[in-house]
Amino acid sequence: MAEPFKNLIDRRLLATAGAQLQRAWAKFPCAEFVRLASDGLDRLELKARVLQVAAALEATLPADFDRAAAVLERSLAKATDSAELKGLVAGEHGLAGWIIWPLGEFVARRGLPHPERALTCLRELTQRLTAEFAIRPFLIEHEELTLRTLRQWCSDPSPHVRRLCSEGSRPRLPWGLRLQRFCQDPSPTLPILAALQDDPSDYVRRSVANHLNDIAKDHPQVIAGWLREHLPAAGPQRRALLKHACRTLIKQGDRAVLAAWGLDRPLRGAAELAIAPQRVQVGGAVELAVTLRSAAKQAQKLVVDYVVHRVRKDGSTAPKVWKGWTLELGAGETRELVRRHSLQKVTTRTDHPGRHAVELLVNGAVVARGAFELRG
Repeated sequence: MAEPFKNLIDRRLLATAGAQLQRAWAKFPCAEFVRLASDGLDRLELKARVLQVAAALEATLPADFDRAAAVLERSLAKATDSAELKGLVAGEHGLAGWIIWPLGEFVARRGLPHPERALTCLRELTQRLTAEFAIRPFLIEHEELTLRTLRQWCSDPSPHVRRLCSEGSRPRLPWGLRLQRFCQDPSPTLPILAALQDDPSDYVRRSVANHLNDIAKDHPQVIAGWLREHLPAAGPQRRALLKHACRTLIKQGDRAVLAAWGLDRPLRGAAELAIAPQRVQVGGAVELAVTLRSAAKQAQKLVVDYVVHRVRKDGSTAPKVWKGWTLELGAGETRELVRRHSLQKVTTRTDHPGRHAVELLVNGAVVARGAFELRG
């Protein structure tokens, strides 16, 4: 079984953090910090641990924010350009890795009245893991200054800093404070994305794709317009980025986006969907067997997904689109596709007993249907 995320911040890490902060500031009360930060730690989940460590920093670092930020900066490990986050760990060389999250939370709490100094500190922190969560309060309270700073950082030598420009300003960043202003109007961040979509670092480009996918959930027409402007002259790397950015809209069958990728034509031929077993227990799995038969004289570019109308606790249903296959079906070809659909319990999804209807989508259109009975 995988180690719980909460254990990324444990007592050993807190002791290391205290020692490195004391190295950076001889008067730092290391024992008091460790006591406060580790109080009842075993009972806390990851986010609660982050908040408790940040509170311990507030109680032990200098009251003057500039001095406190300087202590944090002196405690850090040497910056690296590597996007391999597993290599970022705290130790005798300084602080890096998961301890950076609560350090950033401290900056977000205490640095809001001092935004320019706080942003300078976040630039250093993000090079040792990420400051994507900590920068969001500054985008809310000091939008103009923070956006201007991010636009400048788009040309920073560090890929970590450049990624922060996109990741930190994502409207719907997972685990992060939602930026409702940008959910309503994404235009302030578009210049940042335009500057970074051809970044030499795949680490940065993936963030741009995810940011565009966030925008797609609220403003699909913005993504359609982005494709019209940026897809025609795109090289392989940008095309890959834009395809990943369109994943939600492609799954939803958005006609404008499908057309931009040449995927708006209906299947010329026939499709069949077989589901086995017809009855399955919660925690089991069903197999989806798809048969595509081409009646065309030319090859067809197809995106094949499927929708499961999941039964809710109250008996109603809600559709969820699952990614299937992207393929080229040859002239007159018959293609067999198989997908195992798991019904294991997961923390983000609960499947309830009842009849689950399934729809097969080809280029956004329903071409076949089936169903299975889920039993408790």
